Amino acid sequence: MSFSAVIDYLIEKYFSLKKKNISQTVFDPEKILIIRQHNQFGDLLASVSIFRALKENYTDSKITVIVSKDNYFAITKNKFVYKTFLFDKTQLFNPRYYFRLSKVLRNDYDVCIVPVTVAISDTSCILCGLSDARMKIGPASLDGKENKLSNIFDKSVVMNWQENPDRNVSDFGQDILKPLGIRTNNLTSEITFDKEDLKYADLFLTKNEINKRRCKLVGLHVGAGKIPNRWSSEKFAELIKLISKEMDVSFYLTGTDADLECINGVLNKIEFVIPLFLNKTVPEVAALISKSDLFITNDTGIMHVAGAVSVPQISIFGPTNTLNWAPVGKNKYWIKNSDDIDSVSIKEIFDLAGKILSTNNNRN
Repeated sequence: MSFSAVIDYLIEKYFSLKKKNISQTVFDPEKILIIRQHNQFGDLLASVSIFRALKENYTDSKITVIVSKDNYFAITKNKFVYKTFLFDKTQLFNPRYYFRLSKVLRNDYDVCIVPVTVAISDTSCILCGLSDARMKIGPASLDGKENKLSNIFDKSVVMNWQENPDRNVSDFGQDILKPLGIRTNNLTSEITFDKEDLKYADLFLTKNEINKRRCKLVGLHVGAGKIPNRWSSEKFAELIKLISKEMDVSFYLTGTDADLECINGVLNKIEFVIPLFLNKTVPEVAALISKSDLFITNDTGIMHVAGAVSVPQISIFGPTNTLNWAPVGKNKYWIKNSDDIDSVSIKEIFDLAGKILSTNNNRN
């Protein structure tokens, strides 16, 4: 028997014995643990519908979420979340960190939930098993692939995109709540920003004399972590020049240092200055977007941030299934022609932007 097989066997036996001491009846949970240290920023934002469903049905509950360094900023200040804990595998042999993790896992929870969208995380399943939650809920399988650690859970759920492949991820993710018999019809995401974030956004607009002009404000995100999800810098530059020629508009670009190649590719083709809002927190970016008349973005994490703000938005898609991943809600538009994102034309974006800007009065 291989070493990994031995580990799998020990884990199965350990959690089989442990489950016998766990009550499987939770009628009105007050303390809820969600483990979402797996997957990326957008996946965690898509899980907000799960948080909302829990808070709509258990209004007095407190939700703790275990996150990772790759996704924690997605729910910074989120109004549905009581507390977050940053999971870091590299710190597991640090006694102080291990003590803190153990304290978070063993906090007398009523329910522990492991959501999934595109992959099952063994680590998240094991962390759930190590928690002291009275009911543990997680995936039995995902798209027909069995979860070998499903024995950890008191209630395991078959998660299958293929039953309805065109469902939005925010709807699909809620299937993990079937054992509780709850869900929400509000699939919009949620990013909570406060007065300080709005003040910071106003300071940026004032510094760049945008507030003084009182013109329409358009934000753009021209980068993306995945190259196939990047509309070309040339097209973004031509779009900006065309909008500027036809309308009284101020622009800004969002991003991080990782987007500088795409950003510079746009700025080098434009003769006027566009202010940059770089390396900001998610609530700060959301606050600035909230003051805009339109936000145009590639299919990437910031698309989901804009999707959580009630401002008109155009998302440009390539290979991703828009029905699964496009933001939902009023004034949330997307354009996709094929898996090649550059098959989307400048004219298509310009015409839609013109219609939106001619009717939207967000800054008046």
